Amino acid sequence: MTIMSSLSPRSLSAPESGIVEVVNYARGREGLIPLWVGEGDLPTPDFISRAAADALMAGETFYTWQRGIPLLREALVRYYERRFQKTLSQENFYVTGSGMQAIKLAIEATASPGDEMVLLTPAWPNFAAAADLSGVRPVSVPLRFQHGKWQLELDRLEAAIGKKTRALFINTPSNPTGWTASREDLEGILALARKHGLWIIADEIYALYYYLGGRAPSFLDIAAKEDRILFVNSFSKNWAMTGWRVGWIVAPPAMGQVLENLIQYSTSGVAQFMQRGAVLALEGGDGFVDENVARASANRDLFCDALIATNRVETLKPDGALYAFMKIDGVTDSRRAAIEIVDQTGVGLAPGTAFGKGGELFMRACFLRDPAQIAEAAERLRAHILAR
Repeated sequence: MTIMSSLSPRSLSAPESGIVEVVNYARGREGLIPLWVGEGDLPTPDFISRAAADALMAGETFYTWQRGIPLLREALVRYYERRFQKTLSQENFYVTGSGMQAIKLAIEATASPGDEMVLLTPAWPNFAAAADLSGVRPVSVPLRFQHGKWQLELDRLEAAIGKKTRALFINTPSNPTGWTASREDLEGILALARKHGLWIIADEIYALYYYLGGRAPSFLDIAAKEDRILFVNSFSKNWAMTGWRVGWIVAPPAMGQVLENLIQYSTSGVAQFMQRGAVLALEGGDGFVDENVARASANRDLFCDALIATNRVETLKPDGALYAFMKIDGVTDSRRAAIEIVDQTGVGLAPGTAFGKGGELFMRACFLRDPAQIAEAAERLRAHILAR
């Protein structure tokens, strides 16, 4: 028996990320403009990093609260009052080792092996892979793409719900499409969850990256106290903390011990000095977030206008999130096209094949970067597309 044949079938079935595949292919090339992953080019603000460094040097290196330090959980309470106009308690918040871990714990808390979860696609691939690794079958419901815009069809969503369905995974604003649920969309989804006795796992990480004014509509705007909703989130996008791997879950207080146990048996908690930095992000980072959102909005216009003007790209400016998700004339294999484009232009894009059903013919570009780089990337892509 070989080493590989002795591993568990579930571990062997974990797919390679289609995004990371392209990143690994071209990482570090001279002149590269990397628009393939979902992060900006700004480092974490100094006041956040300094708070973590000071706590580290002060010796805050011991085991800590599994649910998160009280100071951070209270800061999250104030953040939701400020940004979501929602009064929650410290008992609603659970600090996790990244938004990705928040998603994994939400799956484990609400489903068992053999169950199913329904998700809207195209979608960030990690949710479906995480469900698979937990023995839960992800069921895809593609959004409708028409005239450059993505739309939810509630009847199609309900048709995917079966006897084994335990939860609906809803990411809005969406990675990669930028689709953003309206209040009416959210009311329809919540009605389905209530009707069928389902959980909703709500990924609202891009709620502040909303280009129609204010923040995006949230399930928090319409949910009743008894609704079964888990909100998964992360410090990554808002405060340029992708490498920190700190996230959180908003959950009913009754779940407290369950979530504490799941954290205990996975990571045993997030380092206290990192949580100190997260506190400063929440308490002093609103200005940085607002500047980042304004930067993303301007770049969205710059990038999308340039590509739409070719008349060879089918897309609209997204209502939310950080991505242009575009259909380029003549592209029938987006994985091969991503390799070709990075070889010929030096612009790194994520292939739509990585995002599941409905995304196969598309390419994703993250526009949260220096405007000069975004303008240069748009020009390189424009020239490449017109020369095809």
